[in-house]
Amino acid sequence: MHTLYIDADACPVKDECFRVALRTGLRAVVVSNGWINLPRADYIEQVVVEAGPDAADDWIAERAGPGDVVVTADIPLADRALKAGAQAIRPNGDVFTEDSIGSALAGRMVGEHLRGMGVATSGPPPFGPRDRSRFLQALDRAVVMAKRA
Repeated sequence: MHTLYIDADACPVKDECFRVALRTGLRAVVVSNGWINLPRADYIEQVVVEAGPDAADDWIAERAGPGDVVVTADIPLADRALKAGAQAIRPNGDVFTEDSIGSALAGRMVGEHLRGMGVATSGPPPFGPRDRSRFLQALDRAVVMAKRA
């Protein structure tokens, strides 16, 4: 069965994921470091992992594979998902690909280095309706691809 893994601690598009999972017959697995109030449905599974910086990422990465979709803003998790054969999408609709993940990882490393030196860097832009729309379009495309896998 194809699975939609949601890195849920700071995910602003959980409800959109649930609607798409219901409509397309995917199982939605919501992974977080703490309990989240979720709709009660057979196709939604909640997994609460131990507290830790990468515990949710590790849980998802150990299970995601071909035919699965991972929703995450975490670039290293997206890299691991892609290497396992899954698809990875940011909540703003950006799709991680084999061609784009290297530059995303490099940009993350540069940002960490600059912050480590005390340089103020900007965070992501505010999340808005356009991001939500882009996400839904990207997720629909990913689900079609996953079902073909």
